[in-house]
Amino acid sequence: MQTETTTQVLTKEEIQTLFRTDIGHFADKSARLLFKRTEHLRGLVMFLTENIEQRLDFSQAKVGNRSYIDEALRDSMSDIVWTVPFRETSQMEDLTIYILVEHQSTVDRMMGFRFLSYMCQVWHGQLDALENAKVPVHQRKLQPILPIIFYTGARAWNVPVSLYAVMDVPELMSPFVPKFEALFLGVNDTDPDKFGQQNHPFGWLMTVLQKVKEDRRSIEEVLEEALTRLDTLSDEEAELHAHAMIYLSHLVSSNRPASEREHLIQRILKHTKNTEVENQIMTGSEALVQEGIEQGLERGEIRTKREVLLKLLGHRIGDIPDTVTERVSQIQSRARLDSLFDQALTADTLDDIEWD
Repeated sequence: MQTETTTQVLTKEEIQTLFRTDIGHFADKSARLLFKRTEHLRGLVMFLTENIEQRLDFSQAKVGNRSYIDEALRDSMSDIVWTVPFRETSQMEDLTIYILVEHQSTVDRMMGFRFLSYMCQVWHGQLDALENAKVPVHQRKLQPILPIIFYTGARAWNVPVSLYAVMDVPELMSPFVPKFEALFLGVNDTDPDKFGQQNHPFGWLMTVLQKVKEDRRSIEEVLEEALTRLDTLSDEEAELHAHAMIYLSHLVSSNRPASEREHLIQRILKHTKNTEVENQIMTGSEALVQEGIEQGLERGEIRTKREVLLKLLGHRIGDIPDTVTERVSQIQSRARLDSLFDQALTADTLDDIEWD
């Protein structure tokens, strides 16, 4: 197993943003956190295609630069891009491949088109880099891309990842439609025994991700099994172990009911070997508590505004129909309630108020 020598310590602000469910999309943040570690990227590639994994030097893997990606496309893609040297090329030249991991939590029938668009953006970036480096035109070569879909949704993915899925293609036109292959991992459709047989931290974490929304007994059993396996990592793999603790804490904190979180977090903390990691996990838990307090305060403020509005309407107009009471009880916007209150101050009838 690869030994990682660098630490990607998360700041307090990063931990708070990571754990809070009201900031960003949880599944995307979780995938990005997972693949912050090169070893999990290697585990993903090894799980899908061991032949290719054996030819890649993951010790030299680097996160790719996304600055050249079109802004609109960048916002629509929840991706991770890596560059990894390829070993023993037949040309005896240095060759770097790009690994594009696209996380999906829902089925997207446009995935083939999106993937092709994004790969073209990456190749444009490669050409720009060659031009800026003043590489002679006749020596410029594009680097290959390994596209991978990391799918964590519950629905079965039965849409081909190709342009054919979104095109009507007469047989005579078939040769002119761009074709490419993509690796696919549907986490929830994979046999959990297969993850366990991989004997790699990536597989152990995937078994927890599979069960994280099931009944309490299931998540407790699979979590304990994963923690026990993670404890077998060597001292040289301490950073990988620490990262796994944060990832598991994030999983259970963002997916389990509040009544279960503390118990599950305590289970994880018992296996944590680093004080800094313990502090980060506790900071994340505190962020969730703070989020709950803020949400409770907001709900209380909205409830109060509804009550005051109905009381004012009763004072100005008299008996209020049940339909109006029901309508007000469904309003979630504080700004909308404030607007209705301002109108009610001078209203003589319900028709004087703009309800839509």
